[in-house]
Amino acid sequence: MTSWNEILPEYQVYLKLEKRMAENTIESYLRDINKLVDFSTNSPLEHNYDSLVEFVHFVSKKYSERSQARIISGLKSFFNYLQYEEIREDNPTELLEGPKIGTKLPDVLSEKEIDKLIEVIDLSKAEGERNRAIIEMLYGCGLRVSELVNIKLSDLFFEEGFIRVLGKGNKERLVPISDYTIKFISIYKDHIRNHQIIQKGFEDFLFLNRRGKTLTRVMIFTIIKELSIIAGIKKNISPHTFRHSFATHLLKNGADLRAIQQMLGHENIVTTEIYTHIDQDHLRDAILNHHPRNKN
Repeated sequence: MTSWNEILPEYQVYLKLEKRMAENTIESYLRDINKLVDFSTNSPLEHNYDSLVEFVHFVSKKYSERSQARIISGLKSFFNYLQYEEIREDNPTELLEGPKIGTKLPDVLSEKEIDKLIEVIDLSKAEGERNRAIIEMLYGCGLRVSELVNIKLSDLFFEEGFIRVLGKGNKERLVPISDYTIKFISIYKDHIRNHQIIQKGFEDFLFLNRRGKTLTRVMIFTIIKELSIIAGIKKNISPHTFRHSFATHLLKNGADLRAIQQMLGHENIVTTEIYTHIDQDHLRDAILNHHPRNKN
């Protein structure tokens, strides 16, 4: 097994079964590895540090620093796999360095901005109640957009105050849901969704389009972009913005970082800690107000 055609399918299986990566992540990894395949005629075993430096130099002229860092990270993952599987004895990426990039802090909406977005939803239209329920769920539960579109009726445990979420790597978690959020989901579910003709195979999905099938991730992006334009919000808003806002507002109001980590489904708390950098004024006040030297 020495050619790209032989190794890449095996690597794909490894990412899915061993690393438990989501399909979108796997596609991204393979897309970046294929940039190397297109760049050079070398086989996976022929590449060395010098040939990879050439590739990195080529990449630096075409892609942003963030994209370069991602591509190099993917290279390291691939050659680590070859070494792990004993396909290669050495790892030519060990000394490979990417550009130094800072942590990009996500945009966060204020509570007033979220209320403004919801206010501009046209509830006279059938999709209005659905769209309000979508935003309330994104913000109220901190879901990823892929998690939201796959929520099923059988995942709703309203009496217990939880929903079941299938996250990255097919890992299940229970996320608390407030009575406030339950109210808007129930309005959509009981008064709009109940009157739809639902296509076979989609009966259990919560959020449906007009044709009675699941909403796509792109459709959720489109809904939010259109609402942000109507509401006159200039920030770069996506479904993920509500997840960031959920975590930031929880932290600001005193929630424990570990609890936020569990609710978001972050494997590593380092990922969650990005939210401690977003509201520096709040953190400064918390330190000044609670440190014993500042009591007086």
